[in-house]
Amino acid sequence: NPRVLDPYGFERPANFDYTSYEDFFSRYLVILTRRAIKWAKLLKGNRGVPKSLKDMNRTFPDNVRFRKTADPCLQKTLYNVLVAYGHHNQSVGYCQGMNFIAGYLILITRNEEESFWLLDALIGRILPDYYSPEMMGLKTDQEVLGELVKMKVPAVAELMEKHGIMWTLLVSRWFICLFIDILPVETVLRIWDCLFYEGSKIIFRVALTLIKHHQAFILEATNFPDICDRFKEITKGPFVTECHTFMQKIFTEPGSLRMATIEKLRETCRANLIAQT
Repeated sequence: NPRVLDPYGFERPANFDYTSYEDFFSRYLVILTRRAIKWAKLLKGNRGVPKSLKDMNRTFPDNVRFRKTADPCLQKTLYNVLVAYGHHNQSVGYCQGMNFIAGYLILITRNEEESFWLLDALIGRILPDYYSPEMMGLKTDQEVLGELVKMKVPAVAELMEKHGIMWTLLVSRWFICLFIDILPVETVLRIWDCLFYEGSKIIFRVALTLIKHHQAFILEATNFPDICDRFKEITKGPFVTECHTFMQKIFTEPGSLRMATIEKLRETCRANLIAQT
């Protein structure tokens, strides 16, 4: 049954809401076509845009293109990209989470070399120290999110402090996997477009939008397990599935978010983390 798979090869759950999805996608297809034409015009002139491998079998087990029975099997491509990157950037080597990032790039580009260089752009330039052995960049940005929530959604920050919950317990997968397996595929791809173009600030915009938009829902939680459940729930449903309107929301709902503010918070949070070790 072809309806069991999405266009990217992922299996859909038995309770998948096809009616709502098809209603959304019939509208989104018009947007995709318009965007494809714009990208084709932009790139036609070669101007470009102005501005251990034990995890193989666990990478997208619900995607038919990564199964050993697939022809071609993308596991081999994924292995080649990760091994090559380990040699290219020996200070990072291989870190858990990179397999999902590289896997998504391979699904979209269908090209080893393009996936390799996009991975290098992410790890080497856009998200430095996210996947290094100490993961200091990742840890720092999780703390930065906590500080931004204090500024933008103080009631949620107070709830976290009241229950003594560390942000890493709730959002580490958001940062490590760049929302893969957290948000719907189309939404992740739109976020990544912005991530490559505007940099890591987009991750904070997405996280803040999810938290601020669902503030009332989160604040209903009365204990730690309930808070965890609510942070999983806010990544599901029509709000995140309607990716075009969601992307508009991430640039309005959090309000002003200057890079200078983020860099200042990073400096402070990084110093605090180093002092704690």
